[in-house]
Amino acid sequence: MNNSFLKNALGWGFVLWLIGYVLGIIFFAFVPPAFLGWTIMPFGIAITLWVLLKKIKTNSFRSYVWLALVWTAIAVVLDYLLLVKVFKPADGYYKPDVYVYYGLTFTLPLIVGWWKGRKI
Repeated sequence: MNNSFLKNALGWGFVLWLIGYVLGIIFFAFVPPAFLGWTIMPFGIAITLWVLLKKIKTNSFRSYVWLALVWTAIAVVLDYLLLVKVFKPADGYYKPDVYVYYGLTFTLPLIVGWWKGRKI
């Protein structure tokens, strides 16, 4: 593991998760809880794509696979520890928007990695 991988996987993975967490807290005052995830998602997709296209400097598809795995693990673990355990949502946390979010967290790095790789 080198510094670049740690920055890309752990650093950006945490930062992206934190952005969604903060947006959730901000939007909670304005958006009904049932629509919170769907409201945050477009922002999350745009920011994640920006990071993948502008900040991740590798063309190795293998690196993007690792990003997908690490970013998804960060999202699942931190959501559980800091959302499910702390806030204990009355109607539960795991709904379709959360599964779509986890799916996008995993697939966006793979799509961008494939796209960057085919341009070489």
